[in-house]
Amino acid sequence: MTMIGLVDCNSFYVSCERVFQPRLRGLPVGVMSNNDGCVIALSTELKALGIKMGTPAFELQHLVRQGRIHLLSSNYELYGDMSQRVQSVLEEFAPAVEPYSIDEMFVRFDGFTHEQLLEHARQLHHKVRQFTGIPVCVGVAPTRTLAKLANRAAKKISAYQGVCVLQHDSRETQVLLKKIELGDVWGVGRRLVERLTVMGIKSAWDLAQANPKEIRRRFSVTLERTALELRGVPCIEMNDFDEARQRIMTSRSFGKLTDNLDEIREAIRQHGQRGAEKLRRQNGLAKAVLVFLKTNPFRQDLHQYSPSLVLELPRPTADSREILHAAGHALQRIYRKGYLYQKGGVMLLDLVDASRQQLSLLDTPQSDADRQRSAKLMNTMDELNKRMGRGTVSLGRPTPGAAWHLRCANLTQRCSTRWDELPLVQAR
Repeated sequence: MTMIGLVDCNSFYVSCERVFQPRLRGLPVGVMSNNDGCVIALSTELKALGIKMGTPAFELQHLVRQGRIHLLSSNYELYGDMSQRVQSVLEEFAPAVEPYSIDEMFVRFDGFTHEQLLEHARQLHHKVRQFTGIPVCVGVAPTRTLAKLANRAAKKISAYQGVCVLQHDSRETQVLLKKIELGDVWGVGRRLVERLTVMGIKSAWDLAQANPKEIRRRFSVTLERTALELRGVPCIEMNDFDEARQRIMTSRSFGKLTDNLDEIREAIRQHGQRGAEKLRRQNGLAKAVLVFLKTNPFRQDLHQYSPSLVLELPRPTADSREILHAAGHALQRIYRKGYLYQKGGVMLLDLVDASRQQLSLLDTPQSDADRQRSAKLMNTMDELNKRMGRGTVSLGRPTPGAAWHLRCANLTQRCSTRWDELPLVQAR
């Protein structure tokens, strides 16, 4: 029987920082969002102080100055690399690994007895920590939804010691489902909880015992699948979460307000290149490009202006050069002097599968040759950036210290991806 495991990294961003800064272990640590705005990741010690997710960072500065807590800027390059390292370890223990998010991954196990699988999961739990330094919890069950609940139990119930393996028809599973509230079931939001409660469905067990056809009639096929999965009937395939996106947005708030067109152009260029990389990764082509700018709506003392413009591309493309050319034209048309801009971004629209693109009647052999050269160049750029680090090869170089760069006053070193930021050991 096939079993599905969910491996969830504990306090992932904080754990990544602690791998290379052991002095932070046991201390209350938080990681802040872009531009050091608010706390988006908290250690157990920080939660114990009553600090909540999303707390504005400026409200905690007095605790930082007193040395009672430690706040760090987001180091996404480090976190992404550590996520890949965790995945590499998992691939040695399972025939299939499916990343669900940067800190969660589904894995598939085949041909194990319950006792063998429990031991295998415990070994995986130990090896990830040993080889990467990242603590994880492992939940295993016949379906993805049950695996989510098993992972939650592994994290919340100390008796499991970070590993929980559930059989769909076991007494252990029944007891657990009866204790779990609807709001803690994967995919069941607050509004659904309210409607289901009216029907007398108040726990995961109640939903599992409900009539699936009635659930589908009253709600949706998605909730019907959730109910069936709680019964141990697999309804979600490994690739259900790997569908190509219909649009790709890349944007970010600037580090500080700016009206400098050259600096804004650099930001749009960076966002356009990043969007094109994502587009190529899903083997897609874009038919149009949207560029937008925004002033700060909370600064009523400043003039407000939030324009956007869509430009159709001459042909569907994933070539960064063509996308940036269009984005540059759009920016030139919407930019106005006299405004301080807070944010800018690029959205790629009308995406199509590159293998199914419809060619024009005006296409020539030269057009086909141009497409092949474009694809070869972009593939080469992507491969170099994958091997040597993002931004190694780019179209244009960003100006150091430009206003659009993020505020990262407490950024740690990218120890695992940058040669010039490797930790140093000093001999005494």
